[in-house]
Amino acid sequence: GEIYAMLGGNGAGKTTAINLFLNFIDPSEGEALIGGIVTHRDPIAAKKQVAFVSENVMLYPNFTALQNLDYFSRLGGRTGYTREDYRKVLLRVGLQEEAHAKKLRTYSKGMRQKCGIAIAILKDAPAILLDEPTSGLDPKAGLEFIALLQELRDEGRAILMSTHDIFRAKQVADKVGIMNRGRLVAEKHRSELEGEDLEKLYVAYMAGYMEAAV
Repeated sequence: GEIYAMLGGNGAGKTTAINLFLNFIDPSEGEALIGGIVTHRDPIAAKKQVAFVSENVMLYPNFTALQNLDYFSRLGGRTGYTREDYRKVLLRVGLQEEAHAKKLRTYSKGMRQKCGIAIAILKDAPAILLDEPTSGLDPKAGLEFIALLQELRDEGRAILMSTHDIFRAKQVADKVGIMNRGRLVAEKHRSELEGEDLEKLYVAYMAGYMEAAV
């Protein structure tokens, strides 16, 4: 597997790129592929290859975590899971057992993110898309989330995360792409980032691109 971080400021095109992979919008040119499938040509097949966790996870606040997992699993056509399956995956993502039967309206943002990741894991898709996954998380929740992403990567999943969090990108990503004005203006492998200041690199690429665009 691999974790790819798309870095960029607001309006850089990160969320638009994810929306293209999810077939929420049509490309003005070129193609978006998931698992070799062109998303706008075969959206149903493409969506089977990917799970998505948004910045503000949209789950049912009056459902418990267990009920949300059951609902979204059934909605995705996966009807074979048991309550024990749900319990195990919630524990795996770091939600303690006493939280499983609580309604999501009582959850913190970090807890909702964990529930969203649990749903993504149950979909068992080879690719996971994340939009600003660590935004608003406290340091402990952020570290736990990053550790889980690395575990999923090691299991063979491809993970694409959009973020403006340079520290987390360098911490977790195998590759980092820098976006500006809807274009990928730079790409670095993890080995190239060791010993480099990613923040300075990011500012330099953004400044250089802006100068070239003027």
